[in-house]
Amino acid sequence: MKFTKMSLVAALLVGSSAFAIENTKVSGDAKVYYSTKDTQTSTYGTQNKDLFDKDNSNADIAVSLDVTTDLYKNDSISISAGAGITALTTLGLENNFVSGVWGGSHAAKNLGTNGSTYAAKVENAMWVDEAWVAVSAGKTTVKLGRMELDTPLAFTETWSIEKNTFEAAVVINQDIPDTTLVGAYVGNGNGNEVFGQSDTNAVAGLGLAAGAVVNENGDFTTYGSDGAYAAGIINNSVEALTLQAWYYDVTRVAEAYWLQADLNMEGIMAGAQYSYINVNKSVVVNGNPVGLTADIDSDVYALTLGYEMKDMLTAKVSYSDTGKKHSVGFNTATSTGNSKLYTEAWWNYGYVTAADTQAWNVTIEAQAAGIDLGAYYTDADQSKTAGDADLQELTLTAGKTMGPVNATLAYIYTKANDQNIKTGATKGSAYNSVQAYLTVNF
Repeated sequence: MKFTKMSLVAALLVGSSAFAIENTKVSGDAKVYYSTKDTQTSTYGTQNKDLFDKDNSNADIAVSLDVTTDLYKNDSISISAGAGITALTTLGLENNFVSGVWGGSHAAKNLGTNGSTYAAKVENAMWVDEAWVAVSAGKTTVKLGRMELDTPLAFTETWSIEKNTFEAAVVINQDIPDTTLVGAYVGNGNGNEVFGQSDTNAVAGLGLAAGAVVNENGDFTTYGSDGAYAAGIINNSVEALTLQAWYYDVTRVAEAYWLQADLNMEGIMAGAQYSYINVNKSVVVNGNPVGLTADIDSDVYALTLGYEMKDMLTAKVSYSDTGKKHSVGFNTATSTGNSKLYTEAWWNYGYVTAADTQAWNVTIEAQAAGIDLGAYYTDADQSKTAGDADLQELTLTAGKTMGPVNATLAYIYTKANDQNIKTGATKGSAYNSVQAYLTVNF
């Protein structure tokens, strides 16, 4: 489910606002997520499985708790701090009601075979996802520690039951009218692996998790090779127009920039994105040289056009085209492949950002009888590439918010050449997924 992400600027300003110590804020949420699909080749081998069969189903329960408070304040300076913790558990649902989990932070131990399925003892996970201090003086804020980020090429993903965060130092300044300047160093992150891959007892690539975003046990590892630097400028001199420019230097890995312009005027929405990434031939990953003989690069542009009737209807169509040579970047926050492109799919990430891909996305969102409705279609054409992993995805959603409770159902139709490949076939067959999301905010 795609939850609205708070911008980096907004997150920093909220985090650095002055809270009276007696008004320390405690917030959080409890989530229950469930997913099932009718793929004929399930996670556990070639089987004929239907919707709601436990071997084609995943579930998890997560509880997150966050605290923010003011530490010091006078007329010229304020100091605030925040901390958060997340716990993830299946409540013993695995290998009972479902065979897979949702989140990637579980550890899997004692894997063994049980007929045609894998039997796994899934361990619960708990980790500190935020722990930061922010200092504000005038129109400048400095934030240090473990935190959420939301920049085009390094961001916290909040669509899953768990969120990845970063250990970083961020400076934000708004002295220039209608302009925000951002500088950041990102040293570590906990969103670079998928479920089981860092566990010696796990089956590599088993993919038990439906929406893996966070490392096993929430562990933080070096971002890139030796951390990364980012600088951005955001301008709103024209009220209806937002301009962004970002530069990234992922140490000993790559350099990149991202340009974006978004217009929202009297209900008319239009936008353009362009990003370029150059990967250095001397790139080092996990302390080991990759061994490239030359630099590799890629770029992407995307356009969107839409119309919005406030609190009633939003409709937009988007197009993107990636460079022909290499599939690099555009999704560097985690290995799940999510990106900030207008054309990104609702569920199947990593397709619209692949090399030499032309992608379309049509999004329609509306409200009816207090229910939020959504229809999302993505077509990623990779017919010119050697892999030819074309994707067609249609997602229909219905959700309702009742006070602190949000409940959402989603239906996903997926047809991808590299998914659900039946015995004897060379390309994948279409399959259906049903997902249920329940979130209680407090």
